[in-house]
Amino acid sequence: MLTSIKTNEFAGDKGKELGMMYFRVAIILFGAQLLMGLIAAIQFLVPGFLFELFDFNVARMVHINALVVWMLYAMIGSVYFMLSDETGEQLVHAGLGKLAFWVLTAAVTVVVLVYIFIQVGAGTEASIWLINEGREYVEAPRWADIGIVVVVLIFYWNVFATFMKGQKTGIMTVMVADLLALAGLYVAGMFFTDNISMDQFWWWWVIHLWVEATWEVFVGVLAAYSLIKIIGAKREIVEMWLWIEVLMLFGSGILGMGHHYFWIGTPEYWWEIGALFSALEPVPLVAMFVHVLYDWGKEQGIAKAEGHKGAVANNGPAIAWIVTNAFGNFLGAGVWGFFHTLPQVNIYTHGTQFTAAHGHLAFFGAYATILIGMMYLGVQYAYGIERLKATFKSKMGIFLIVFGVLGMTVALTIAGYEQVLVERAELGAGWTAFFAAQELPWFVQAMVWRAIMGVVTFVGFIYLVWDLLTIGKEQKAAQAA
Repeated sequence: MLTSIKTNEFAGDKGKELGMMYFRVAIILFGAQLLMGLIAAIQFLVPGFLFELFDFNVARMVHINALVVWMLYAMIGSVYFMLSDETGEQLVHAGLGKLAFWVLTAAVTVVVLVYIFIQVGAGTEASIWLINEGREYVEAPRWADIGIVVVVLIFYWNVFATFMKGQKTGIMTVMVADLLALAGLYVAGMFFTDNISMDQFWWWWVIHLWVEATWEVFVGVLAAYSLIKIIGAKREIVEMWLWIEVLMLFGSGILGMGHHYFWIGTPEYWWEIGALFSALEPVPLVAMFVHVLYDWGKEQGIAKAEGHKGAVANNGPAIAWIVTNAFGNFLGAGVWGFFHTLPQVNIYTHGTQFTAAHGHLAFFGAYATILIGMMYLGVQYAYGIERLKATFKSKMGIFLIVFGVLGMTVALTIAGYEQVLVERAELGAGWTAFFAAQELPWFVQAMVWRAIMGVVTFVGFIYLVWDLLTIGKEQKAAQAA
């Protein structure tokens, strides 16, 4: 993965080179996210751990924001990587794209340092501009907010101009439209009002229309592209399911938002509408995978019966992560989300560790998995490897990370169940009830297991990085031998 930009096999494809630059920063930020999560998990059990050196609120804030930023980095990298393949054209403003990358990376570095070292003291008008806007998931200070908009405009212009110059596949058409919505939502979330309810309303729309609408479509585009590249899926099939996902966007993405209206005084009919449609979000993506894999298996069987060697995936680690994405999305965003968002259930589970369980599995299953798959695709092309086979490190990376995240999800679900039973149902959801529930053995044991599974996930991450750094060089040498 660290192969020099000058010695890769991209044959002057500046979009792919730029994509790899984004992937490298993304994997570093992914590691930062996991490390901060581990620190926060330990502080949950031992409140005095790093007291006044590195407080829980700082670890949690960096953990959450690193999650959003590493995924945005990997998303931008994925778009740059696939651009020339889908359009048949080279990136039109490669130099401008590279400048935007360095500006964004410098800004993210400064913001993280400010998060870590300058978070103590009273909030003022100046702190909103220079330190923290105080909005969960998008807590960048105002100056960074504006800078991010400029960088994203450069990115979008680069992609749009290249798209307009080249061929217009269904995959790329959906991608360009989706990126416009994704960037536009960020701008909508920059409004400030003195009314905290209105302010939260706009902020909530940004976060949830990102993850439940634009990001879902984005993942569908990456899945369609990668299935064509890895197993030679038929373009007409993957694009058909992609268009179905776009058609469902209004229902699953926008109407699905209704499950959050439970807490803001909107009419009750929104609750059932939101719960129903939010559960439908992963359906087109899972259907695309099932359809493509069924056709692929059928064609392999026919080829084998005729005495031919059946086609096999040309990138073992990538296809493993991408298949994990289809079912992780269904399980995390669909099943866990549906259980948690029904209003009759949500009145008890909202704000408990059930929320954290759903969030961990949904973000990982729906987004992290396919972005890691794209990184392996990048490594394969950077080294010019015909078939990238999974290594022991590849298998340990995916096994430990998936096992760790599933373990954290189960542990947090058990902790949430204990909170619902004792804090909400028996003791009435007050502050006394909250602290009483935190001290019960079931809750403490579940949080211990959450921390243990966090360690397992981090070990898996070390295997993943080790593999990304070495697999290309090793298999290129084997291919040349």
